[in-house]
Amino acid sequence: MTKSFLLPDLGEGLTEAELITWLVKVGDTIELNQVIAEVETAKASVELPSPYAGVVTALRAQEGTTVEVGTAIIDIADGSEPLKEPVQEEERVPVLVGYGVAGEGPSRRGNRRAAAPETVKPVSDKPLASPPVRFVARQEGIDLAEVPASGTHGEVTRDDIASYMARDEEPVALVHGKDETRTPIKGVRKHTAAAMVSSAFTAPHVTEFITVDVTPTVELLEKLRGTKHFRDVRLTPLALVAKALLVALRSNPSLNSEWDEQNQEIVTKGYVNLGIAAATPRGLMVPNIKDAHKLGLKDLAQSLVDLTATAKEGKTGPADLADGTITITNVGVFGVDSGTPILNPGEAAILCFGAIRRQPWEFEGEIALRSMTTLSLSFDHRLVDGEQGSRFLSDIASLLSDPLNLVALS
Repeated sequence: MTKSFLLPDLGEGLTEAELITWLVKVGDTIELNQVIAEVETAKASVELPSPYAGVVTALRAQEGTTVEVGTAIIDIADGSEPLKEPVQEEERVPVLVGYGVAGEGPSRRGNRRAAAPETVKPVSDKPLASPPVRFVARQEGIDLAEVPASGTHGEVTRDDIASYMARDEEPVALVHGKDETRTPIKGVRKHTAAAMVSSAFTAPHVTEFITVDVTPTVELLEKLRGTKHFRDVRLTPLALVAKALLVALRSNPSLNSEWDEQNQEIVTKGYVNLGIAAATPRGLMVPNIKDAHKLGLKDLAQSLVDLTATAKEGKTGPADLADGTITITNVGVFGVDSGTPILNPGEAAILCFGAIRRQPWEFEGEIALRSMTTLSLSFDHRLVDGEQGSRFLSDIASLLSDPLNLVALS
């Protein structure tokens, strides 16, 4: 009996995904929950485990195409009937028939059977390349069709990618007399753009700024880094800023709320899923630390390191991006002093943390070189009035200017 696997809803009502790479081919025998493909939604890259065991008889979607949820993408025979001639994708027309069957457990990387370069056969006319090579190309924004292939069987190798990146800069082709490069808007960038436009024109934004002398925070960081407790943890200024935000939320709960338009209610959250805006090879993403309010400084610092590393490796999953309640964007890492951030959709506030710079500042009646930073807070004026937003920002600044209070209240 042959069964068709339908592309499932991959989270938060997403309606489509781009099929990046097939990890199986027609004729392969696969196991239950074996990863058969990599797809990219508007929010994350996802591995698809097979809900069936058997033999692949047809791949019904091409790599690089966008597939709607509920569309059949692969046919698998369970061995109860003789196999027919394999049906290629162009001979079959996917039919929208509803939601697919999700796997009965997590994907098992150990069962992945990605084709080796010599057996990689594209469903379409795409260039030959193994899944790891395709992943590198995606990260670097390289079109594999433009890369000269040197593999034994005509496939693009990692060395080919490296050589292509190191090539002399070539002139961009002129189109109608204009020097232009056009990049398709899709995936994470498409989702981010839509979300930001929706947020900007739905929630009435207000942004406030405060300049803070964080010299005591910088000094405390140096002391903590030298202790046995934090020896194995990468402790950054962002960790103390995040901790200050979490403490300040206790007396300013309106900043951790949501406007429910459908039910005409304000939903104040008793938990904090702290979002951290991260620049990744696939665009801006905002994964969040679940129940961050329960974490001590050491665990919070480690969670920040893990979250950032996962995002930069392109391994952030849909669950990591869902259910955020408030966000921090750290523009200081780019040497930027401040900004007016746009709210992450569904959240009441976003804190922007600027660069820390040594500057002349009044201290104890004299001018001295101090470590200064600027914090800016954007908030939804439907949920947060000026007094509440100002008090919250002031509380964070106060904790960073006197971090002993932050330690005492943690």
